Amino acid sequence: MGPEGKTFLNIIILGFGFMFMFTAFQTCGNIEQTVIKNFNSTEFHGSGYTSMAIIYGVFSASNLIAPSVVAVIGPQLSMFFSGLVYSGYIAMFIHPFTWTFYTASVFVGIAAAILWTAQGNLLTINSTDATIGRNSGIFWALLQFSLFFGNIYIYFAWQGHVHITDKDRQTVFISLTVISLVGSFLFFLIQRPEPEATPSEASESLPAESTESGSLAVSTPGLCSQALDAFKKALQLSVTKEMLLLSISIAYTGLELTFFSGVYGTCIGAMTRFGEDAKSLIGLSGIFIGIGEILGGGVFGMLNKANRLGRNPIVLLGMITHYVAFYLIFLNIASDAPIAPEEGTPGKAYLTPSIEVALLCSFLLGLGDSCFNTQLLSIVGFMFREDSAPAFAVFKFVQSITAALAFFYSNYLFLHWQLLIMVIVGFLGTLSFFVAEWMVVKSRRDTDYDSI
Repeated sequence: MGPEGKTFLNIIILGFGFMFMFTAFQTCGNIEQTVIKNFNSTEFHGSGYTSMAIIYGVFSASNLIAPSVVAVIGPQLSMFFSGLVYSGYIAMFIHPFTWTFYTASVFVGIAAAILWTAQGNLLTINSTDATIGRNSGIFWALLQFSLFFGNIYIYFAWQGHVHITDKDRQTVFISLTVISLVGSFLFFLIQRPEPEATPSEASESLPAESTESGSLAVSTPGLCSQALDAFKKALQLSVTKEMLLLSISIAYTGLELTFFSGVYGTCIGAMTRFGEDAKSLIGLSGIFIGIGEILGGGVFGMLNKANRLGRNPIVLLGMITHYVAFYLIFLNIASDAPIAPEEGTPGKAYLTPSIEVALLCSFLLGLGDSCFNTQLLSIVGFMFREDSAPAFAVFKFVQSITAALAFFYSNYLFLHWQLLIMVIVGFLGTLSFFVAEWMVVKSRRDTDYDSI
């Protein structure tokens, strides 16, 4: 197998590893607030929204050290050990206690920062300028199959269940824990990409290549300096003009990630007007989100080379898609559904609640999210090719801190206020992405002109 075939296979394995891990974790996040509401224990006082706020808050802070960890042990081992922590969080739901719930949330936040920094690093070193867009789309589509498979299981397992019993909960979370572990072990199949440099250049850069590929053969004296350099580079990149512009778009993805991964499913499950199948509809909603994500990732990734208009039209499509979804959700879901207690009944929506409209909105949320994320992965990988690990650490820092903020206010804000916040930030994020993309186009033209 040639170098290009090996790197493409690495992207496929990376996508499948994340697909298994997040089949477990995203399904867990989608149902945990509903599970907690149904948990029969006077000793447990946790909140799924609060747990997610802790995860993303710690996630954001841990992105400052994540490039250092990846630089020291390599992306492959970084992803493996992070995956084990994710599995521990999911397993905790088999018999949850308040203290283990929130402690596990802290550790997952740290692991998430390392996992996603390593993922961005591996995606970049296995891509070229010509393939970064395609590979971003393929990875994103494979990752989003996680929403499809896990939620199919929830839909059939919980169909007709008005109340989620302890046995229901334990069966689901034992299965999800095993699935998560399979994903972690898949990372060991990733091979070291062939260096593109000449033999003399390759021998000079061998230590750096070994570090990037996840090899254990790293010289000990250089560990501290590598870690410190990675930390400094992350701080430097965070204040560049390009990253500051992209940060508004990245912040928006954090807000809408919170909404579709935790809040919207809870809203659907709380809608008693959807009948006895309201709980199983959480799973069906996740499936439709996944279909939107997979369709967007596949189309915008595989057709990347054919897109001569750049990234801006895809991001604009994402914003329009989300605006349509937000308006329909505003009309179709009761405003107090995100915070309605299990024993309470949400108020009335503006229209007669429709399951079909609710699932259409799920699809639109997934499609719009894929528009933003595939293009952000592509542009960050392109603009910061030489410093991919620190750049993706900054990416995840911004995304996770806004996600943490959104999960925190989801405990208190009615639905219409949450939608309004996303509308405003989404508009500003789209404009700032346009400016960043125009900067990329301008730099390409200048480079082409200088080479004549």
